[in-house]
Amino acid sequence: MTATDSGAEIEYPSDDLTRVSTVLQIDAAATTPGKKKTTPLGLFREMPFTVKLAALWLAFVFFGAIYAKIDGWIGGGLPLKDPFFQGVNFRTGERSALPNESPSLDHYLGTDILSRDTFARIMLGGWTSIIVAGTAAACGVIFGGFIGSFVGYVRGKTETVIMSIIDVILAFPALVLLLAMVSIFKVRNLFVIAVVIGLLSVPAYTRVSRANTLAIANREFVHAAQAIGTKKFKILFREIIPNVLPTLLAYALVAAAFVIVVEGTLSFLGLSVQPPEPTWGNMINEGRKDIKQTIFPVLWPSLALSFTVLSLNQVGDFLQRRAAFRGSAL
Repeated sequence: MTATDSGAEIEYPSDDLTRVSTVLQIDAAATTPGKKKTTPLGLFREMPFTVKLAALWLAFVFFGAIYAKIDGWIGGGLPLKDPFFQGVNFRTGERSALPNESPSLDHYLGTDILSRDTFARIMLGGWTSIIVAGTAAACGVIFGGFIGSFVGYVRGKTETVIMSIIDVILAFPALVLLLAMVSIFKVRNLFVIAVVIGLLSVPAYTRVSRANTLAIANREFVHAAQAIGTKKFKILFREIIPNVLPTLLAYALVAAAFVIVVEGTLSFLGLSVQPPEPTWGNMINEGRKDIKQTIFPVLWPSLALSFTVLSLNQVGDFLQRRAAFRGSAL
């Protein structure tokens, strides 16, 4: 290797190429974000007060739904009302709860038209929302994240073809397309609903992932990896995807809010999980029939749905701002 300094040609040993490559590799590792780990407690401390409240509400819904599901699996061994018990002992005829009962110490949020405990049903109804939102987020992050990162990095005809297909899918109204697919399957169970919504979530995640990849592909640490001859797939998995992931996860929370609303809409229309399995949507639908008599059976699931969607947006916006600040520091 040679270079010119003041008209004189200076020759460098070939071993210098190895040293330069090593230095570039070290710089790439040093400048790549995400090396410093943030603990959940540290992240919680960074949150503003309103975002902390939102995070606490999401934690309550998450662990409450798991608690209610475990209680059902072990046959009601935990101190929680049976969400399916209709308040009547059919052997003795003894009634332990009245239909549409107001909130009390025995039934914290009252009962519904069939004398079932509203609080227990809301907690169990959160399980459906968690499974659907989690499946949609997993499908979007895994499949949409990879496809978007891949086409955003390789570019060319591959990007043109794949993104054209994505644009065609996004051109259809999401709710109408979802209703059509759910009607085609005709099986109203949680697995089918979650998978269908998850697959329809992939195009949106693909566009978000591609947009972030286009920006990250021009960063110095990516050019350094290319300069030392790193293969494209290694760059994709070591440099591109790890830096796209934080933004994608932040978007997943915001998208989960929309997914929960969509699932609630399907439940309200009777196209999601069928009664007596509780979901917030079908609880609102059942309660509206007696809304003139009492508003509580409609109020509580509506508030649970609203608070969850609001909390997801709050936490998601916070993480998106944090990811944007992190990206600007590269």
